[in-house]
Amino acid sequence: MKNLALLQRGLATASRFAVGIAFFALIAVVTLQITTRTFGLPSPVWTEELSRYLLLYMTAFGIGLSLMTGELVNVDLVQETVSEARAWWMRLIAAICTAALGAVMIWPAWKFTQIGAFQRAPSLRWPMDIIHASVLVLSAMLFLFALLRVIGMIAGTDDGRPHLAEEA
Repeated sequence: MKNLALLQRGLATASRFAVGIAFFALIAVVTLQITTRTFGLPSPVWTEELSRYLLLYMTAFGIGLSLMTGELVNVDLVQETVSEARAWWMRLIAAICTAALGAVMIWPAWKFTQIGAFQRAPSLRWPMDIIHASVLVLSAMLFLFALLRVIGMIAGTDDGRPHLAEEA
């Protein structure tokens, strides 16, 4: 079970790092766009497109973190009105369904990514499979984080409740 916690912490750290890199790049791109427009210079065409793609990757890498902290979806109104044992089962079923959703999304996301190999981004001229891969990353991260929660709940190391960012 120590390995499970280590894996979860490592995955969360890698996700935070990836979100941070994407966010830093987004700040740089938007700053470039604002600066050029403020001083009447021609704004690079690719900045708007790249900012959209960076937002996609921020979401893809951040989805698991959002699941961990309860910021993704956390409707606990019903759970607060039932016994702790029932609430635990509700959280387990929700985690299983979330893992299943992530798993089911992986294959179509892979096919979607492959389709992008035949297309190019309009202004960046990058292969679209790089951009479409954000959906694949999102699906895999959702599956992995939810699966780790299910395993942790069954093993007794996780109660399935959201963890605050400081705890994660």
